[in-house]
Amino acid sequence: MSPHRRCSDRHVYIPNSQFPPLLQVCNTQQSLSSSPSFSTSLYTQRNKPSASTLGKGSKPSFLSKDDCFTTQLIDANGKFNAAGLESFVRKIKLAECGLSYAVVSIMGPQSSGKSTLLNHLFHTNFREMDAYKGRVQTTKGIWVAKCVGIEPCTIAMDLEGTDGRERGEDDTTFEKQSALFALAVSDIVLINIWCHDIGREHAANRPLLKTVFEVMMRLFSPRKTTLLFVIRDKTKTPFQHLESILREDIQKIWKAVHKPDSLKDTPLSEFFNVEIFALSSYEEKERKFKEEVAQLRQRFFRSISPGGIAGDRRGVIPASGFSFSAQQIWKVIKENKDLNLPAHKVMVASVRCEEIANEKFSHLTTDERWLTLEAAVKKGPVWGFGKKLSSILEFYFNEYDTEAAFFDEEVTKAKRNQLVSRVLEFVYPSYVAMLGHLRFKTFEDFKKRLEQSMNDGEGFASTVRKCTKICMLEFDQGSADAAVQQADWNPSKFREKLCQDIDRHALSIQNEKLSGMIASYEKRLTEALSQPVRSLLEASGKDAWASIRKILQQETEITISKFSADIAGFELDKEKVDNMVQNLRNHGRNVVENRAREEANKVLMHMKDRFSTVFNHDNNSLPRTWTGEEDIKTITKDARAASLKILSVLVAIRLDEKPDTIENILTSSLMNEGVASSGSSFDLLASSTWEKVSENDTLITPVQCKSLWRQFKAETEYMVTQAITAQEAYKRRNNWLPPPWAILAMFILGFNEIMLLLRNPLYFVIIFVVYLLSKALWIQMDIGRAFQSGPFVGLLSISSQLLPSIMNLLKRLTEEAHVYTNPQPTIPASSHSFRSQTLQSNPDTNTILDPSAATIVESAESSNVHSCSDDEIEYSSPNVAHQKPPKI
Repeated sequence: MSPHRRCSDRHVYIPNSQFPPLLQVCNTQQSLSSSPSFSTSLYTQRNKPSASTLGKGSKPSFLSKDDCFTTQLIDANGKFNAAGLESFVRKIKLAECGLSYAVVSIMGPQSSGKSTLLNHLFHTNFREMDAYKGRVQTTKGIWVAKCVGIEPCTIAMDLEGTDGRERGEDDTTFEKQSALFALAVSDIVLINIWCHDIGREHAANRPLLKTVFEVMMRLFSPRKTTLLFVIRDKTKTPFQHLESILREDIQKIWKAVHKPDSLKDTPLSEFFNVEIFALSSYEEKERKFKEEVAQLRQRFFRSISPGGIAGDRRGVIPASGFSFSAQQIWKVIKENKDLNLPAHKVMVASVRCEEIANEKFSHLTTDERWLTLEAAVKKGPVWGFGKKLSSILEFYFNEYDTEAAFFDEEVTKAKRNQLVSRVLEFVYPSYVAMLGHLRFKTFEDFKKRLEQSMNDGEGFASTVRKCTKICMLEFDQGSADAAVQQADWNPSKFREKLCQDIDRHALSIQNEKLSGMIASYEKRLTEALSQPVRSLLEASGKDAWASIRKILQQETEITISKFSADIAGFELDKEKVDNMVQNLRNHGRNVVENRAREEANKVLMHMKDRFSTVFNHDNNSLPRTWTGEEDIKTITKDARAASLKILSVLVAIRLDEKPDTIENILTSSLMNEGVASSGSSFDLLASSTWEKVSENDTLITPVQCKSLWRQFKAETEYMVTQAITAQEAYKRRNNWLPPPWAILAMFILGFNEIMLLLRNPLYFVIIFVVYLLSKALWIQMDIGRAFQSGPFVGLLSISSQLLPSIMNLLKRLTEEAHVYTNPQPTIPASSHSFRSQTLQSNPDTNTILDPSAATIVESAESSNVHSCSDDEIEYSSPNVAHQKPPKI
């Protein structure tokens, strides 16, 4: 390649002597584009490498660290290694890249791990510090190397660390020169900074950056450079806080830079893209450090493509002119005398102002006013806290200003800021305690106000809003009273915490009220449904479930209406109210279902009770007397049908109004067992589910119904047997007539005696009287009942009662005869009625009964009635024969 061609490829313009030393690098083929805003995304991978590039930061096997061709570009004395740079450019074939290359440099404090970071990030082989030999200067001057495995071709530049003891405090010229060179040459500048140095003045390189920015604005034409701050050994401090501090510091540095009039209002983003990345400690968390470095490495793939980390760079030098351009830039920097700033005056001001600041801080910590205020605020809130503390701090800050007035202004101001920060950090716990007391007191006032206001009957939500507004106003007044003039402390965190406490307490009270209200309405709904549902299920009428559904709907709607009115004051969102209303509906349904399950568990008892009721009582609900006229088979069938109705009602829950055939299946399978078994071989009850009935709504399965019916019939069979036995016994007891043949024989054989009676009516009267007396004795002594317990017992009973009964009967006859011969003026209606019924003509004899005989019958019946206890009288026919025989 000819020298002429090489010169044209460089596109370098060396200004004449009319201007200050200035190197303007121009690229006529690339236009200046507007700068994008700061990138705040740290871990987002903007550009993923293609399939041809390396992933995860790992180096392929065919590349080695020898491929990076590490070369010292500038030695410790500031001598530029032109030959070494030419050799380096030739080895990495940079001239073939055209504009597709990037330069990355790193700057930062000495022994901060810059070389280590570059080696892990770009797989270079820069010399690293040996920790076992002590923290000494490792990198001297500026070194360059090719980044291994990065596309496009990327050159890494390792700068000598700043703030090193080897050069001393006064020799800061090389630091500024190397930093300015890195900013002028590089597309991306990594600024290595310790996490604990963020917010500091010199440790964070703030003075160095300010000087470099000023000189760069004056020496070089504007270009776009990416400043990538790498925070090392990140701590528990949230990354967002560190990022905001760094960006604020950079903006302050930029505002403090003296700019030419043409660039006075130019924003920082016009010349620099600022990005921030944080790394864990390499020594303590090496594995995590390497993972994070691998993530950062991905940012450098296609770094100069649109959207890349340096995608909007300007003023790019063609690769063939990079070597010459770098030499000229370093020459301009070396010839600029403004970088040799005096350091002795600054050093004296720093030491003395530091002493003054320490002295004032020490006096503050022992000040009696401060100690009294600190002790008071520990016990409780102190009104006027901010005014008292501000007065104390202002006193010591004024003393510092008076004593440090004659030192370097910038150092004085910086040390004063440090003193202010130190003092405010010292008194901040008391401020926190003050706001803590204020927050606690306000919260307690809120609880008291809320409790008192709720008793006034006002809506809960409006009460909470009113109390919250009053209490927050009190807190704002108290926090304003506690504010310190020298600090911009924001009480918003304490206010937010108070709001959270208030909201949490209000929510707990609301939940407590709602829980009690819901429990109350659930109890009301339970009481309103339990007894009616139980009664309907026990009765098991034809429309039992229809009535239950109606009651459930009515009571549920009434309860929901009252509940909705009561919770209106809580101003809950519609979804939550709907959920609570639905829970009430579900509760009502659960009450019905639980009662149905309880009654289903007692279905056999209900069936037996229903059978007993129907079987032992007639249609008028009167107890049955088995006289022989009742059709026990029909009565038994009706009673079983009624019992089966109970079973059909309790086999399933029918709250959804879905039709079913359960009753028909039970009737055809259980009531007509004989017909069903002979007519079909398929058993409808041989299943565990009902047709059209869900499993959740099933209370008794078909198989269980069959088993229950079998048990029911077995347990009610005895009742039917007893009725049949009683009916037969009644028939035998009341059948006194002999057989027809005996009656015919008696008539034939006793014909003469019958004729004798007909010829002599007196005999007939005597026999009739004897019959009446015998009948009276029979009734009075209840001979039929006596012989039911056996003939021997009956004879003993009759023999013991015969004589007293005869004497009693004769006595009453005498009394009645006396009454008949001496009639009373008035006769009771009952006696007249009885006599009117007794003195009737005998249909067999066509004669009138003698009044004395009627009296005998009346007295006998009266005696018999008095001799029976109340529990022996049954509801039956008025015939005497239908009475229960007396117990012995």
